[in-house]
Amino acid sequence: MMRDQLAAALKDAMKSKNAERLSTIRLVQAEIKSRDIANRGAGKGDASDDEILQILAKMVKQREESAKIYEENARPELAAKERAEIVVVQDFMPKQLSEAEMRANVTAAIAETAAAGPKDMGKVMALLKERYAGQMDFAKASAVLKELLSAL
Repeated sequence: MMRDQLAAALKDAMKSKNAERLSTIRLVQAEIKSRDIANRGAGKGDASDDEILQILAKMVKQREESAKIYEENARPELAAKERAEIVVVQDFMPKQLSEAEMRANVTAAIAETAAAGPKDMGKVMALLKERYAGQMDFAKASAVLKELLSAL
């Protein structure tokens, strides 16, 4: 389970006195705790592994955007800190699919859902998010899906 993996990594970071890794893992756990609290308010249980993967993907995306902004504003030290956090967060995510693998999975999802055009984009994306949470950049997948569906 993802929570156990994070707890073990937290202990290892404490033992090795790796302050950067420790603070990033604590940030991840804080985000998960926030989701748990939000879920309880909505009458759901604690965040599932799929939800945790979504949280991790969101954290990576936020840090990429922040690093880009820092670089544009001549703050390379802050950009480097954000990129270091990305590396730590990605350690807990499954391997990302390559461009070719993503395109093949999008094509398979189109066939499986019998999508006939751009109006079916929602149900194909839902299937992709269900199966490939944390493994696929859904912004890129959406662009590929849109391209393939408009050709139908």
